[in-house]
Amino acid sequence: MSEHQHNDLVQRRIEELHHLREAGINPYPVAFGKTHSTGEARNLFSDEQPDAHPVVAVAGRIMAIRRMGKASFFQIQDETGRIQCYLKKDDLPDFYDHFRLFDIGDIVGVEGYVFKTRMGEISVHTTALHLLCKSIQPIPIAKEETDADGNTVIYDAFADKELRYRHRYVDLIVNPHVRKAFVQRSTVISTMRRYFDERGWMEVETPILQPIYGGATARPFVTHHNALNIPLYLRIADELYLKRLIVGGFEGVYEISKNFRNEGMDKTHNPEFTAMEIYVAYKDYLWMMDMAEDLLRTVCFAVHGSHTTTVGGTEISYAEPFRRIRMMDEIAKAAGADVMGMSREDVLALCRSHKIDVAGNAPWSKLVDELFSSLVQPNLIQPTFVIDYPVEMSPLAKAHRTDAGLVERFELYINGAEVANAFSELNDPIDQRQRLEQQAQQRADGDDEAMVVDEDFLFAIETGLPPTAGMGIGIDRLVMTLTDNDSIRDVLFFPQMKPER
Repeated sequence: MSEHQHNDLVQRRIEELHHLREAGINPYPVAFGKTHSTGEARNLFSDEQPDAHPVVAVAGRIMAIRRMGKASFFQIQDETGRIQCYLKKDDLPDFYDHFRLFDIGDIVGVEGYVFKTRMGEISVHTTALHLLCKSIQPIPIAKEETDADGNTVIYDAFADKELRYRHRYVDLIVNPHVRKAFVQRSTVISTMRRYFDERGWMEVETPILQPIYGGATARPFVTHHNALNIPLYLRIADELYLKRLIVGGFEGVYEISKNFRNEGMDKTHNPEFTAMEIYVAYKDYLWMMDMAEDLLRTVCFAVHGSHTTTVGGTEISYAEPFRRIRMMDEIAKAAGADVMGMSREDVLALCRSHKIDVAGNAPWSKLVDELFSSLVQPNLIQPTFVIDYPVEMSPLAKAHRTDAGLVERFELYINGAEVANAFSELNDPIDQRQRLEQQAQQRADGDDEAMVVDEDFLFAIETGLPPTAGMGIGIDRLVMTLTDNDSIRDVLFFPQMKPER
């Protein structure tokens, strides 16, 4: 549709709006006494009692109109689906002529009774029709035809992904199948919340605006507080505040929150994302692995009624025990060399020998991370715990109980994507200060994602943090794996987009 044609349609609808008002019809009333959804109305009809005509009041958006002189058919759509409505001039002689001013996209309320047409379609015989909202902008409507082989062919579908992301409300109207992923997303979050609540762990809220950001290695968004005349940062993680609550005596806390990282965007990264973090006192990362496995198995069943799902044609099973592999062992197998104890220069050369694009001044920890991300991670399709990371990569994790140079950490990978990150939390205040000071030095050396020293957090750790297990789960990525979507934008109602020109 050209811009000129579009403007003509908008202008025509505005003129219809004026005509409706002149006829005494309010195009934007305050309410409607809806009694049934379209799905409930359809279910009221029974072939065993075809002469029983249940009375309903349904509401929805007009998605199709077929006018035939003294009678018309139109379809309305609500969140449960569509139902056909039959409108006869003899039933509404004073109103029927005004129906020509109704368009596809208008929201209406229909009072009437449920019956089945001679063509076998359950419908509502309209006895009263109410305009609830006149739509000014035309919506794209796909046309369906059946070819010679009986296949349904769709023309003019609203399929352009960028347009769908920018105008998600239109996407939801004309592509109702996209609703499913968002309904499943809601199920993931509600199931997770119920799982934690049933075990007595408390949901809490921590600051989004923080004077010192921390809990992850990431670049923050910066703003300014005028009254205090200080810079503030949108949180990159909840971790440091949730640990303060464990210090304060709560033994199990969790938060489902929005986090923000001022970094690149791709299929698995959006600058604003949803994370769940949980901390439980007197536990370690081995316990947390068992809990995470049970949690995700429970979530998968809640979404699918099964412990398996399919992603990109591959069946992912949450039923079997999740595989557990050691990070450094897997890098050694894939890279052909044991990087533990290897100099930064040698690890840099190893990266380049595998044609991994890395910055020449990248620290040892980032080079090792790149080796893992390039050579190991893509092959982790079934749920897999990667455990025991180098201390340089994990400034907030407890030193490994048996292996020097490592920490008690795991990350969970599903379909090649990191879904969870967890530690036995570092509670040695001397070690924690040294680690954060090393991060600060890396920052001074040019790593703008390195952590900063948070003296109040260190004061909390010095006050005394009991042995604690903590875990963060990326809700968006988990939903991607459970809904067979390969882009984070498909599981966010309103993903971040470049401004339109």
